[in-house]
Order: sequence, then C-alpha cells, then structure tokens
Amino acid sequence: MHPSAVLFQGKRQPLLLPACDHYAGSEKLMRKSLALQQELGALFDITFDCEDGAAAGAEKEHALLVAALVGDEANRFGRIGVRVHDSASAHFAGDVATIVGACAGKLAYIVLPKAENLADVVRMIEFVNRYAVPAGRAALPIHVLIETHGALRDCWDIAALPQVECLSFGIMDFVSAHYGAIPGNAMRTPGQFAHPLVVRAKLEIVAACHAHGKVPSHNVTTEIKDTAVVANDAQRAGAEFGFTRMWSIHPNQIKPIIKAFTPRVSEVNEATNILTEAINANWGPIAQNGRLHDRASYRYYWTVLQRARLAGLALPDAAAAMVNQDSQPEPI
Repeated sequence: MHPSAVLFQGKRQPLLLPACDHYAGSEKLMRKSLALQQELGALFDITFDCEDGAAAGAEKEHALLVAALVGDEANRFGRIGVRVHDSASAHFAGDVATIVGACAGKLAYIVLPKAENLADVVRMIEFVNRYAVPAGRAALPIHVLIETHGALRDCWDIAALPQVECLSFGIMDFVSAHYGAIPGNAMRTPGQFAHPLVVRAKLEIVAACHAHGKVPSHNVTTEIKDTAVVANDAQRAGAEFGFTRMWSIHPNQIKPIIKAFTPRVSEVNEATNILTEAINANWGPIAQNGRLHDRASYRYYWTVLQRARLAGLALPDAAAAMVNQDSQPEPI
C-alpha cells in the first residue's frame, strides 16, 4: 500500500503549504512577485494585499487590479491568495464581491484580517462563500490572521473550521492591542521569542493548528536588508515553536525563509532509508542504527519527504518514487 494510506489509515493527511507566504500590495510589487514566482516556480505563495496595499480612496480600483492580476495568465501555478479588508471595514464587502466574484477559480485562498472571534470568522466565511459557491468554489481555502485578543482566545475553534487551512500570527497588531503593556521590542528578535505574552500567543496558534492538521504561519520580520536576521527568525520559528510557514514582505526574504524550512539533505536521506526499510518490512517495526522505528516515526519521516518535495529539493530516487505517487494532501 502507498505510505499515505498506511500511515494515516484512511484519514486525510495534515495539510502542507509552501513555507513562504510573500505579501505584495502595490501594482509594481505584485507584478514583480508574479515574475519571481514564474522564475522560481511554485516554491512560495503570493498574497496580494488589499488591506494595506490600497491607497485611501482607491480601494475599489485596487480590488479590480487585484482581480485582474489573479485572473491573468501569469498566474500559472494557482498559488496566489488575497488579503481583503477586515469585516468592520466599509471595503470588506466590495473586496470580496470584486475579487472572489471575478476569479474564485484561480484564487489559492482568502486571508481574513483582524477577526474579533470565532463568530466573526464564521460570518466572514459565509460572506466569501456567497460569491465563491456560485463560481464553483464550494470550499475556497481561508487563512485567518490571529491578531486580536478574541481571535487568540478562539484560535482552537477557528482552526477546527473545515474551510480554514492556515492561522497566521499578526504580531504588530497583537502587541499594539496591549497598549504599551508589551514593549515595542517584542515585535522583533530577540523579544518576539522571549516575551511571555508573545510566546504564549505563538504557542497557542501552533498547537491549535497542529491539533487540527492546519498550517501555522509565523509573523513578518521587519528587517529587509539583512537576510541573516530573516533566516534566523525563520529557523527559530520552525525549530523552537513549530511553525511551518512564514510571511515575507520583501523579495530578499523569500529564499532565506524557504531554506530555513526545508529539511536538510541528511534528514531526507535518513527518511528515505527508514521508509525504504519500512516498506520492505511491510510497515512493521524496524531497527536502524540501534534505534527502533514504527508507524509513529514513519509518519514523521514521511512528512520530511513531503516538505522537501514542496520546497523543490531534489529527492533520492527511492524517495521520489514514493512521493510522486502521492497527491497534495487535502485540508482536514
């Protein structure tokens, strides 16, 4: 049997998404991002931004531009999402009607910012579906920004919503919502990995996502010149906190983020060897290098191979033969 069928016993696998979510707001940056995605391939997602990208007074025109770019033939991979205005904004309904109504079939996802709580998310999803369903997208993927007290309180229930595939931490709005009780240096390293309230928020989001098979996305790094800072943040977000995805706000941040979340070649080789032996043992327990492995560890190493494939890493022949039979997991 195929590894997915054996290891997940008929259940849907936890969702995997490209490790980098690159935000672009202006027309110049959106077109530049599209060109870069065509050059590198579908190794990263692009999120066109209506919330912060539209000039005041030009929100309708910006939504029309976003819809045109999403529907353009340059969107070859179908990995472009859109962040709309929040539900309290007068422009939320117009964003959804214009963008989802015009190109629901080519959207990778919709990002919902500043959700106040579970009920707010549910209302926004219902409004998105009002335009997506007639266009043939009965379950357009939804990403939710967790950046308010209420959304953090409800993040487990939000992650459980079938249409939600990703929770993303909005650190700046979250820190600002404490009105000075959290210092500004907690928005960046090292404070963002040390302040108890920020650490608590990150861990809650990550735990909620992994409990429901969804993707936790780490907040932005505001440093855009020193890529070493970006790489360090991404490495810590993954290794110490369990995030599997991270924002980018500058093209220079994309490659460091992808690299930080890509399994090392040694990990891929180890996973290949272990899973090859597992297949030969008909998925029974095995011993390799003095360590016992069974289906629990097989699931971990299978995920290593899936993440490596998603990042475009060249796989050993045996690993490629395994993963190439497998389709992209569906969200739970």
